[in-house]
Amino acid sequence: MPNPKRRHSKTRTRTRRAHDALAVPQFYLDKDSGEPQVPHRVNDAGVYKGRQILVGKEEKE
Repeated sequence: MPNPKRRHSKTRTRTRRAHDALAVPQFYLDKDSGEPQVPHRVNDAGVYKGRQILVGKEEKE
């Protein structure tokens, strides 16, 4: 198993780890319900871009 011959500096280690931060997920607030929604997804009511695509949970019951 290869081992480093010399110790890496703190700067080198932190520079490498600079890209490891978690990204904040993108979302928008739905116009009808006001709930946060993920873009380009059908919401719980079955509406996508203002059009009824699927029969939602509310309409089934």
